[in-house]
Amino acid sequence: MNILIDTNTYASFKYGEETSVSIFQKAKLIGLSVIVIGELLSGFRLGKHEKQNRKELNDFIVSTRVRILSIDENTSYYYSVIYHQLKEKGKPIPTNDLWIAATAFQNGLPIFTYDRHFLEINGLLVINSPELLI
Repeated sequence: MNILIDTNTYASFKYGEETSVSIFQKAKLIGLSVIVIGELLSGFRLGKHEKQNRKELNDFIVSTRVRILSIDENTSYYYSVIYHQLKEKGKPIPTNDLWIAATAFQNGLPIFTYDRHFLEINGLLVINSPELLI
């Protein structure tokens, strides 16, 4: 199965968390949003191991199974649909997560995340367990 990863699942994978490692290993293609890359780089700058973390991210990105997914006009359309849906529900989520969800829809990918607020988005397949990967 192909997946789009969230910032928290990349971090948990790097820490060796069992569920994340299992899902990363089972995924055929790992989509990586430019938004997630930005969040990771921002976090690295706050830490003590920025250089090492950047190297590890670069090594990850060059993997043949990883594809960087950009934002374009089509992504903006999905963003607006999700934003409107959540506003009507009274369930806003962080702006970056709206962009990540829009990227998932645009590319037809389920999102691997531990953030429960993604479950509020109608039609978005959220993966948080290896058993959900087929």
